[in-house]
Amino acid sequence: MIKFLLWCILFVLCWPLALLALILYPLVWLLLLPFRLLGIAVEGVLELIWAIFTLPARVLGSSPHR
Repeated sequence: MIKFLLWCILFVLCWPLALLALILYPLVWLLLLPFRLLGIAVEGVLELIWAIFTLPARVLGSSPHR
């Protein structure tokens, strides 16, 4: 909602720039999409590595006291 209000203000102040932003926004979003997917994949791999390294500590720490 805030983005829309900012765009409306930009449209009132400088309509050619607002129309250019309206046209370029989907193109920029499409260009950045592979980088977002790569970031999600890298985050998943790092979470997996973290889980593998902390598994022994979690296994040893979860045993009940006798």
